[in-house]
Amino acid sequence: MSPDLAQFLDQHGFPRDRLSAPQDDGRFTPLMRACKEGRLDIVDELLTLGVDLAVTNIDGCNALWLACYHGNPALLQRLIDAGIEIDRQNGNGATCLMYVSSNGKAELVRLLLANGADPALRNLDDFSALDLASTVDCLRLLKMAA
Repeated sequence: MSPDLAQFLDQHGFPRDRLSAPQDDGRFTPLMRACKEGRLDIVDELLTLGVDLAVTNIDGCNALWLACYHGNPALLQRLIDAGIEIDRQNGNGATCLMYVSSNGKAELVRLLLANGADPALRNLDDFSALDLASTVDCLRLLKMAA
């Protein structure tokens, strides 16, 4: 474990011996927190150490969701290349593609679609990523994919 990772874990109150475990409140694992902060260096090390990509937080979101929140395409691609579930539906049935579409993150919509995200999935309110598109760019990308 690198000194940077050790400091990151200590700073956020994560135990050094359970790298895939969520904190007591269920909101973050070390990987999720690193994704939310855009810490590709920490993400790389955690992936090298074999963290569990299938772990979800209390909302049913995986680390890819937190990477989408941050918005760094390289971070998303790193998780996708590592095998994270791209179409994970959270407790509301929403996917990362729905999230980035509804937030006007066209670059991330493009990236997720290029990596096989399913634009036909629907959330619990029966909306797809296309239905939730908040910008013309997102709408165009999703229409082409449909």
